[in-house]
Amino acid sequence: MARYHIETYGCTSNRGESREIERALRDGGHRPVGSPAEADVAILNTCTVVEKTERNMLRRAKELEAETADLVVTGCMALAQGEQFREEGVDARVLHWDEVPAAVRNGECPTPDASASPAVGDAVRADGASAVDGAGTVGGDVADATGTAGDAAGAGGPSAGDPEPILDGVVGILPIARGCMSDCSYCITKQATGKIDSPPVEANVEKARALVHAGAKELRVTGQDTGVYGWDTGERKLPELLDRICAIDGDFRVRVGMANPKGVHGIREDLAAVFADNEKLYDFLHVPVQSGSDDVLGDMRRQHQVREFREVVATFDDALGEWTLATDFIVGFPTETDADHERSLDLLREARPEKINVTRFSKRPGTDAADLKGLGGTKKKERSKEMSDLKMDLMAETYDAMVGERREVLVVEPGTGDSVKCRDPAYRQVIVQNATEHGLEPGDFAEVEVTSHQTVYAFGEPI
Repeated sequence: MARYHIETYGCTSNRGESREIERALRDGGHRPVGSPAEADVAILNTCTVVEKTERNMLRRAKELEAETADLVVTGCMALAQGEQFREEGVDARVLHWDEVPAAVRNGECPTPDASASPAVGDAVRADGASAVDGAGTVGGDVADATGTAGDAAGAGGPSAGDPEPILDGVVGILPIARGCMSDCSYCITKQATGKIDSPPVEANVEKARALVHAGAKELRVTGQDTGVYGWDTGERKLPELLDRICAIDGDFRVRVGMANPKGVHGIREDLAAVFADNEKLYDFLHVPVQSGSDDVLGDMRRQHQVREFREVVATFDDALGEWTLATDFIVGFPTETDADHERSLDLLREARPEKINVTRFSKRPGTDAADLKGLGGTKKKERSKEMSDLKMDLMAETYDAMVGERREVLVVEPGTGDSVKCRDPAYRQVIVQNATEHGLEPGDFAEVEVTSHQTVYAFGEPI
């Protein structure tokens, strides 16, 4: 059996792919170790969202190559730019996510002995590696993995011999589909993930049930674009899927991952109704608009217009008393004028999202936008700073308004020192200090009073 070390960079969806890999490896009898030096094989699950990330991935691959006897590189950069590793002289096998488990130990990933499976209901947690921090870091994602864990229908839990899901503490990641329906002119990820491929609703519900039975208190529904789940089968299935996940017995919460405005727009009323009807769903929606200018959106080939984004926001405003809108903006796209930038700032002020990702445009090889004449670095930096300053002002206003209020929170993970990170019903982060004194640990629910904030998170005192 092989000893393996796995590192994951990038989005929650990529972390979900790593969990699938690790589930198969553990199911085959292989075991994780804490460092690449201890491993028979190191697995690097890559991201390539911007040029800086690409450079970090190449550097980390070279570091791992020097530390381990066998290196496997997978993930978005491996699939979209695999030749880069060869050109840099990295001695590694470049593989699709699905090929990795069978490639370990020369393709031998044996069927597990059912008698060696974990007891029913026992959580198997990732205790392998964490992604490199410091000079090599990209996003600080934990390099762990979770699996598909089949559930015996009607049995109330996984049957003997079924592979157990792997949790990140009390968090279970649930990838519901791979790929998207978009064709954005700047995106290289599509070259790796392809068109949307949606498993049946029942299959995803069974994965969710297995995660809950294994101890998950927060399920993170993820994919490149959750809003188009089911489109490849001619149906729009996200509302149905969420409804059925929330019907699973247990006290847990569900966070829905990124969904592009076009996909959400067509199901916005049904989706908002599902949120309103299910307390298990965090009232949180990540809808990346990318620009406040229809001209720029057209050049980006984003498929939606600003009007559709506004209608999604208005529908959720009407359906939910309090909710968190998250969105993304790309600043400095090659065709973005000063007037376009101002439209983005105006939209930001109007929609008032509480979580905003601001990214400077970065040319990605093989994309149509890479052929456009870019704006100067100074211009992009100035626009990024202006938008980031506005972003911080908006976030501070949100958390300032929470001070003095009482909130029920779920303790999600340990914080710094003797603190814990919690989430309120709208997925806002609340830090509780002196957790041991209050008897709080991940998985607990508590009522707190918000006492202060630090712009991007609040502090709460248990009541």
